Amino acid sequence: MTPPVAERATAPEILARCRALVRPALGRAVRQLHPWHAEITAFSLGWDGPDGRAIPGAQGKGIRQALAVLGAEAVGAKAESAVRGAVAVELIHTFSLLHDDIMDGDETRRKRATAWKAYGTGPAVLAGDSLFALAVQTLADAPGARCVPAVRLLAGTLNDLVRGQADDLLFETRPWTGPDAVQPHEYRLMAEHKTGSLLGCAAGLGAVLGGAGRTETDALTAAGRHLGVAFQAMDDVLGIWGDPDVTGKPVHSDLRRQKKTYPVLTALAAGDRAALELGALLRTGEPLDDGAVRRAAGLVEEAGGRSATVAEAHRHLESARACLESVALAPDAVGELLALLPFFVERTV
Repeated sequence: MTPPVAERATAPEILARCRALVRPALGRAVRQLHPWHAEITAFSLGWDGPDGRAIPGAQGKGIRQALAVLGAEAVGAKAESAVRGAVAVELIHTFSLLHDDIMDGDETRRKRATAWKAYGTGPAVLAGDSLFALAVQTLADAPGARCVPAVRLLAGTLNDLVRGQADDLLFETRPWTGPDAVQPHEYRLMAEHKTGSLLGCAAGLGAVLGGAGRTETDALTAAGRHLGVAFQAMDDVLGIWGDPDVTGKPVHSDLRRQKKTYPVLTALAAGDRAALELGALLRTGEPLDDGAVRRAAGLVEEAGGRSATVAEAHRHLESARACLESVALAPDAVGELLALLPFFVERTV
């Protein structure tokens, strides 16, 4: 009698398994920090203290942790070999959010005050700096020869990340329309640097710490980068049309801030009547009232910005799939990586 085929784990189950594996090591890492920085970090991670439990709804999704763990499993290594890399990536991710919230002036994240709002700008900056240093130390302390390529991969990622953040800030100074306007392809490159680089690093670190060669590591890193661009694209959709009860942000929040995102830029590039009206609305530079924001959101959708952004996310998911299928990897781990793909375009927060 043929034994029944085991059901493949769902995306939430995969994310939960990887978070549970990484959480103890992440807690130990945070407790190495100065007590003040440890408290701010625990707050940012959605814990009730460095030794405490998670606060429901205040945690991240654990995508980067999962990519690190699955990256190791994909190259035939044990999941535990990737924990150090998962911790380093989570520390860098938290560092980037602490600084990003200050630069963007965001006062809430995951329905709570951001760290700078709760503790002050200076303490939040210092906490972020301490996480940066701890992430590098975490990989530098890896046993054997794997620490060198791991630190090298993280260093390249950090260069990409800050490059992407610089471009994102510079975009704010450029006009909405005309020869100096931000083009969709420029935004796509910024998203790959700012968001894709860290997801690529997560998967790549799993492979490196799992003892993989260059071919497998490069394929997993590339897959992660594509997933990051898909993630950012859907983040932009949620920033305009997300449910505020789920996202914790006001409806049309990105439009209220007149933030240059992929849906808006692709809508403006359409050149049709809706695009021209949208450009005229945004060019004034004046704050948009509720009526103007609703009108702008409608024009973005009418000009095809929303559908183009969703299509962009799907294209990058397919590119990630192609990367995973381009090399010989452990089938079960690849199956779990593929099971995560719909999460990137179906998520609501």
